[in-house]
Amino acid sequence: MTAVDSLAVAPAPAPVPAERNCPDPRDRRRTELARYLRACRARVSPEDVGLPPGLRRRTPGLRREEVAQLAGVGVTWYTWLEQGRPINASAQVLAAVARVLLLDAAAREHLFRLAGVAVRPSAQPEPPVLDPSTQLILDALVPLPAAVSNSRFDVLAWNAPYEALFAAGRPRTDDGWFNSLWCTVTTPECCNPFVNRGEQLPQMVAVLRGAYGKHLGEPVWEDFVRSLLAASGEFRELWARQEVAARRTSLKVFRHPLVGVLRLNAAYLTVPGVPEAFVLVYTPEGPVDRERIERMAALSPGGWSNPCDHAGAVC
Repeated sequence: MTAVDSLAVAPAPAPVPAERNCPDPRDRRRTELARYLRACRARVSPEDVGLPPGLRRRTPGLRREEVAQLAGVGVTWYTWLEQGRPINASAQVLAAVARVLLLDAAAREHLFRLAGVAVRPSAQPEPPVLDPSTQLILDALVPLPAAVSNSRFDVLAWNAPYEALFAAGRPRTDDGWFNSLWCTVTTPECCNPFVNRGEQLPQMVAVLRGAYGKHLGEPVWEDFVRSLLAASGEFRELWARQEVAARRTSLKVFRHPLVGVLRLNAAYLTVPGVPEAFVLVYTPEGPVDRERIERMAALSPGGWSNPCDHAGAVC
């Protein structure tokens, strides 16, 4: 064996893998935006937007030039938008395109997010649309009190036991909503059905603070928080803590003038198709609470009367 043969031959270095192509997230978003616009355009007929049907349409829906004309934008610009080219779209232009494509609130928000543009807040809240089966589900939960609320604590729907749990004269916010947080904050202690309010209110305010971060600058939310700050020093103190929390199952204690004290666990379920909405269901803590819930559910429809002559708000 030669000296050369006796030398250990080092293994050849492994080939360096080619750098993976990592697509720019902005490119992916533009591609999704282009696909979304084409799909939305295909779902709108000329008749839907007041145009004559025309002849020799090879594809369903509106033509690109029709969308551009109705939205007041250039045909070339809109074509580039549908081709996923790196162009900028303002909120005003996107709102015009959304109007032409007949997009509802959820579809409009999706369009803005794909375009990388902050969603423009509405001056007034859009009425929530609940599936008719939602009320059937709430009624099927009787004798358990149950309701549908949103992230601002507006109560959108409820069943008879939930109504029986609270006083009949529920105040509404300035924009017309029945709101459980508003009632909890503004109802005087003598008329408030919430026994462990001091324990639960900080949690409710922290939940509101977490939701508020998603709606910062929206007039409806800003007005609501401003109204609470003006109405309650206690709320001002809690709001200033800057505490944030998520909803979680918790024990809430209520008083009812006809059935007594009820210890109820609040559980939360999401509502498909309704952004930031949830089903609140109160379940009894023990056998006594179960019996009292059943007695309350058997009462005549409606909430109870204010137990004193206090002139303030009741909930």
